[in-house]
Amino acid sequence: MKGIIMCCVAMLPAFEIAGCTQRNSLPPVTINSPAPAPQYPTQAARPEPTGPLFTTPPTIAIEPQNPWKPEAEVRDWQYIVIHHTASSSGSVESIHELHSKKKDKAGNSWLGIGYHFVIGNGNGMPDGAIEPTFRWREQMHGAHAGNNEYNQKGIGICLVGNFENEPPTEAQMAAVKKLVGVLKAEYHISSQNVQGHRDVKATACPGKYFPMSEVASAVDLPAMSATSPPKPAHKAEIELAQE
Repeated sequence: MKGIIMCCVAMLPAFEIAGCTQRNSLPPVTINSPAPAPQYPTQAARPEPTGPLFTTPPTIAIEPQNPWKPEAEVRDWQYIVIHHTASSSGSVESIHELHSKKKDKAGNSWLGIGYHFVIGNGNGMPDGAIEPTFRWREQMHGAHAGNNEYNQKGIGICLVGNFENEPPTEAQMAAVKKLVGVLKAEYHISSQNVQGHRDVKATACPGKYFPMSEVASAVDLPAMSATSPPKPAHKAEIELAQE
């Protein structure tokens, strides 16, 4: 009996060890397979550029600040005198032909068209076209005012049309304001010295429908970064008008 007990006691640690080993053993580790990489739709390859990466911007022509700048030595301009032809049509050529037949008080024939600029109305010249005459190109005195002071120092601008009957066209108004604005800025002529023919002689010219004050106050819009031009050099002597 004693031997049996001793045998059981001797076997007890083995059972405990076995039991502990079973209780403390970790569950089997499951190793998951790596997830498959996501599949994305195939993208078309970007084509290689065939042209230059950078292009030179196109050159933009900028209108000169005074497109009517004469090559001749500048006169001492102090006035601008506005006229109308008092006719429904006209051009530099037709006015030149008409004025060439006129004579001054001394009986001398006019040299030709008496104005420095003519602005068309679509009948004889394109509507709003500004055309300088030989008097402007050569910086000659005018034959338009009936007053020697204004002929010598006044730039004569004539618009084709009869503004006693109707106003100038929109194109003529835009043109005359641009021209007057440039001439005022270039030759330092004040607004009060921009006058209608009727302001220097007893006449209805340039007509009751011509907006004289609007034109006289016109200003030139200078180009960006432009500065006011210096006072130009003038002729020291002014010849007497022959018309």
